Amino acid sequence: MANVADQLVSMLVNAGIKRIYAVTGDSLNEVNDAVRREGSIQWIHVRHEEAGAYAAGAEAQITGTLACCAGSSGPGHVHLINGLYDAHRSGAPVIAIASTIPSFEYGTEYFQETNTIKLFDDCSHYNQVATTAKQFPRMLQAGIQAAINRKGVAVIGLPGDLTGMDSEEITTATANFNPRAVVRPSDVDLNQLAGLLNHHKKITIFCGIGAAEAHDEVVQLSQRLNATVAYSFRAKMDIQYDNPNEVGMTGLLGLPSAYHSMHESDLLLLLGTDFPYTPFMPTGCKIVQIDTKPERIGRRAKVEVGLCGDVKDTLTALLPLITQSTDDSFLKAQLELYAGVKENMKIYVDDMGKKENIHPEYIASLLDELATNDAIFTVDTGMSCVWGSRYINATGKRKMVGSFNHGSMANAMPQAIGAALACPGRQVIALCGDGGLSMLLGDLATITQYNLPVKIIVFNNRSLGMVKLEMEVAGLPDWQTEMHNPDFAMVAKAMGIKGIAVKDPDDAKQALREALMYNGPALVNIFTDPNALAMPPKIELGQVKGMALSMTKLMLNGRMDEVLDTVKANYKHLKDLI
Repeated sequence: MANVADQLVSMLVNAGIKRIYAVTGDSLNEVNDAVRREGSIQWIHVRHEEAGAYAAGAEAQITGTLACCAGSSGPGHVHLINGLYDAHRSGAPVIAIASTIPSFEYGTEYFQETNTIKLFDDCSHYNQVATTAKQFPRMLQAGIQAAINRKGVAVIGLPGDLTGMDSEEITTATANFNPRAVVRPSDVDLNQLAGLLNHHKKITIFCGIGAAEAHDEVVQLSQRLNATVAYSFRAKMDIQYDNPNEVGMTGLLGLPSAYHSMHESDLLLLLGTDFPYTPFMPTGCKIVQIDTKPERIGRRAKVEVGLCGDVKDTLTALLPLITQSTDDSFLKAQLELYAGVKENMKIYVDDMGKKENIHPEYIASLLDELATNDAIFTVDTGMSCVWGSRYINATGKRKMVGSFNHGSMANAMPQAIGAALACPGRQVIALCGDGGLSMLLGDLATITQYNLPVKIIVFNNRSLGMVKLEMEVAGLPDWQTEMHNPDFAMVAKAMGIKGIAVKDPDDAKQALREALMYNGPALVNIFTDPNALAMPPKIELGQVKGMALSMTKLMLNGRMDEVLDTVKANYKHLKDLI
């Protein structure tokens, strides 16, 4: 007779699970053996459970289907946490199996005991512990349904002693339901919205990830209204391509053109976005927001009209009510500004930098040029996000995954593991910071073990670059941000990965081409300029004062060379402030 572990595996197969990312351990061993015997699920032996959770989250985001990870007892649970937070905040459907100590030892401060209900409560939609064979299948099915339909993490606590017990037949449904409902505002609300849009002449449409499936409708609406289209980082790959009215991103990583367009508008239409940076939102125009979750409406901007609806469904119903605008003066002015911004962005591409101080903008631009049309990019939180967001362009087939909501370091490499396993025929490129890569360096061994053709591009600026910049803007001298790194190319070689070091900008293009064409995993360790700045779309006077104060403190502390290097590296940016 099948035991509970066998039942778990059978239900996971039924839910479409292809692999489990995990580190096995005593309370998980029956599950491990059930996976082995069943044969259709792949067990991915990561070196750290956090990496497994990241990989599962990436797989779920890229495929749109349920993914799975597991951790054994207390240490395994705690290691899962950061990756599960990232998956949950990204809306990635992930089922996490948290195998636990024997159920008869609960509450005794037993070896490796954790309270999984308390531990996972803030990073899950469903979080329960099964203690009987009768409970387990119904709990697992409820967790699967919650993860799929509420878009996030479900955690099933599974005592080790329970996994070996005889399973009990489930008497409720085992089918996985993911019904698609049409969700849009009422006809009255749509007509009122159409009246607003037809009346205003200077409109910017700002798209978040909730507009990802509505690319064509967004483009049609923008062309009919002669409106500009801006977008968040998460929405870039889905909105930017084949979009003649797009003006780029706003936010900390964004461009002046998007910021300017939004602030020059007389109406701003927010579509499927929970963009968190309120200082980048205008206050002098009418704002309309459309979202599937009404509780989000108005919490980031001074919204006057809030409507509940799926973006694609809503725009499909709205478009017949929109008349063609004949005034394109606002659109032309914003597109002209955007063209100038893009020309300015090329400055650091044309100026490649110098030895051991290669401009990261140049590297990101090369990757955009050399990568395939359907490449999957993963980006570490920090400066790698800046270069990826600004220089990697959408094609309609490319994907980009990062820790966009949770904002954790160390995400890019393990997310690339999940991407490579989920999409074996596609090129996967991880844009890693030296700080982020160092955190989970051991999982390079996972890439080797499964011979995943991941291309790891290390933006090695020998510092925690974003933290350094934040300190400087705050008027603080950067301290304890420097990184004394190993030779990442040699580390890669020691782990069985092709390793290439690039210190001269003249060698960068050939090195990247060689890595991308290599039939297997490759790591390129690029020595980028540690003083490269990421200028936000609008510079506040306080930020300028803070930077000046920071440079003054560095000089007073005898770090004059670093001040000169910063000025030299960013003189093209700095001249815009003078």
